[in-house]
Amino acid sequence: MCGIVGAIADRNIVPILIEGLRRLEYRGYDSAGVAVLNGTGHLQRLRTVGKVKTLQDAMQDTPVEGMLGIAHTRWATHGVPSERNAHPHISRDGIAIVHNGIIENHEELREELTRLGYVFSSETDTEVIAHRIHHHKKKLGDIFRAVRATVAELEGAYALAVVSEDSPDTIILARAGCPVVIGLGKGENFVASDVSALLPVTRTFVFLDEGDVAEIRRTSVRILDAEGNTAQRPARESELSADAAEKGDFEHYMLKEIYEQPRALAQTLEERVAGGKLLEAAFGPLATEVFRRTEAVQIIACGTSYHAGAVAKYYIEQIARLPCWVEIASEYRYRNPVVPKNTLFVTISQSGETADTLAALRMAKQAGYLSTLSICNVPESSLVRESELVLLTRAGPEIGVASTKAFTTQLVGLGMLVVALAKFNGTDAERERGLVQRLIEIPSLIEKTLHLNDTIKELAKRFADKHHALFLGRGQMYPVAMEGALKLKEISYIHAEAYPAGELKHGPLALVDADMPVITVAPNNDLLEKLKSNLQEVRARGGELFVFADPDSGIQSSEGVTVITMPKHVSHFQAPAIYTIPLQLLAYHCAILKGTDVDQPRNLAKSVTVE
Repeated sequence: MCGIVGAIADRNIVPILIEGLRRLEYRGYDSAGVAVLNGTGHLQRLRTVGKVKTLQDAMQDTPVEGMLGIAHTRWATHGVPSERNAHPHISRDGIAIVHNGIIENHEELREELTRLGYVFSSETDTEVIAHRIHHHKKKLGDIFRAVRATVAELEGAYALAVVSEDSPDTIILARAGCPVVIGLGKGENFVASDVSALLPVTRTFVFLDEGDVAEIRRTSVRILDAEGNTAQRPARESELSADAAEKGDFEHYMLKEIYEQPRALAQTLEERVAGGKLLEAAFGPLATEVFRRTEAVQIIACGTSYHAGAVAKYYIEQIARLPCWVEIASEYRYRNPVVPKNTLFVTISQSGETADTLAALRMAKQAGYLSTLSICNVPESSLVRESELVLLTRAGPEIGVASTKAFTTQLVGLGMLVVALAKFNGTDAERERGLVQRLIEIPSLIEKTLHLNDTIKELAKRFADKHHALFLGRGQMYPVAMEGALKLKEISYIHAEAYPAGELKHGPLALVDADMPVITVAPNNDLLEKLKSNLQEVRARGGELFVFADPDSGIQSSEGVTVITMPKHVSHFQAPAIYTIPLQLLAYHCAILKGTDVDQPRNLAKSVTVE
């Protein structure tokens, strides 16, 4: 979840490091630091607690410059946020290291190193790696071989960037379980944990595979695989632009990303539907045969992506008429599942680097699934590269930690999957055309829904002093309620929970009173009348209701009931994406009123690359 940037060039690379860290701020962090080989050949390190801006300001008093260096933003795992726990960490003889991930056997390595005379200045697992590299370098005499010897001892996940005063023309990289890329320049090269960090200086990238160790110089790159063999990893051109992650005229990235949803969804559908048909080749050249053979679907995801999968379950079963199971990746990976014949394994992730989801995918490859499919927003990600079938959601960079456009593009991507599976399970051409048309209409319906922003901004004032909220939904709208509750708690820090409306009388009704607002989504579907009965249960207990309702729902504003009218003609297939929008806006405006950090809420990170 932390950020790594490194560079080697024939110019001062500190501005590149700082800009790279700034572009990685969305991942979440609590401290930042740099280590640079200066003109005297010695390491100069500067670390601060807080934002990258704090590190920049510290450079006014302590100037740092050099032509080789590494930098890092840390999100605390081992040890509290502090300067001494911040990266880079340094061992003897000028070895510096930055590290993403978690080393599970760090305690036993620390004990051994302590017996060998190493003194630790931090509580981190990372400092263990730095001293271990120094220990091996004394015996092997070479930093590259020392890093290889060290990673062979590590248990857990890591992306490492290492520099040494004895090798002033080299950065060493290593990867296992955490992403790291090499950016190729002309007479200069770069490293980072995310492509976006390096877009101002290069668009050409090399992605390391699991177990790779790489030696990066100004004009060359050498990679050895996990077995120690020379490896050739292809260079790829990124499709992202350097300004794709800027806020523009919006106050926050989250608001910008909410408003980008119509375009993002239209781009996700582009070239994938034509003439009223879904082009299943959009999932990959093997998709047609895989979908033809699919008899069941297993969906795995985390957080917001899990909610998208939970929505898809309803449609896979109702429309495609296939059994479907949806499970949180961190739970799935620690059991021994029984895999029904010809089951398609589907993973969903915004970043494609979510540690639990990746681990589940790797486990699934050995478990006898028919095939693996990734629905993801990052074309260069590990999840995409390791899945047999892929659908890229084309949301563009999502910087706000609270996911918005990634969620709705996932819903549309899963909608396409539903159509593809239904096509091979009895759906005729006319019904396919109808489903495709419903998907095509979603961007314009979201555009109309965004017109509710001013109304919801006023509505949020009635939540600013609340400490708890309850979200209700039925059927495929229950996961939408879950997503609404997650958004509110993530960025406003208001405790929020979601329940299926029919479960009210089985416990949550005890919580309802005038101080707990109840938010519900009420499209005009088969469960509307059931939902109305549940809402009456809330009113009878004095609860205040806020209902996002279809114009034809028959639900009217009254004492204790505020109805926000949604756009007309929203079908049940479209409703999850459309009714998500006002819940995103409600969370955003509540957070603004409460004065929280909208884009980087406390304790959270954008890309969860550790377990």
